[in-house]
Amino acid sequence: MKKIFLIALFLVGAFTVEAQELKWYTDVKEAVTVSNKEKKPMLLFFTGSDWCGWCIRLQNEVLKTEEFKKWASGNVVLVELDYPRRTAQTPELKNQNSELQQAFGIQGFPTIYFTSAESKDGKVNFKGLGQTGYVAGGPSAWLAVAEGIVHPKKI
Repeated sequence: MKKIFLIALFLVGAFTVEAQELKWYTDVKEAVTVSNKEKKPMLLFFTGSDWCGWCIRLQNEVLKTEEFKKWASGNVVLVELDYPRRTAQTPELKNQNSELQQAFGIQGFPTIYFTSAESKDGKVNFKGLGQTGYVAGGPSAWLAVAEGIVHPKKI
């Protein structure tokens, strides 16, 4: 009986953890659709996931924390634009990410760009809200910067 109870408890816990995971889009057109439907700006995370030390640090110190997950789920649509060196990507994904890197003038990693967008005649028009990168001080320091960009106080 104890074994059945423990297995059931484990399965419930596994589903709960899974439900708390955030959805990171890699297809920008899909993310634009979701962003417009949910009326939330997009958080574009320009990263070198398998080689950029500051990107990995930002992931571990902020983007994988419960504090960030709670904030992000209510405030932004997440988009990961990855530029790996050792991980294969489809030509379409590489091309999309390269075009976005040029369009946003990204020169270093990690860069996080907050934007809203709309699709017209098959083209996406972005409206930049602001950008940031790694911010020392953990999730609360990073979220203070992000909150100031996403919800600026009107004077």
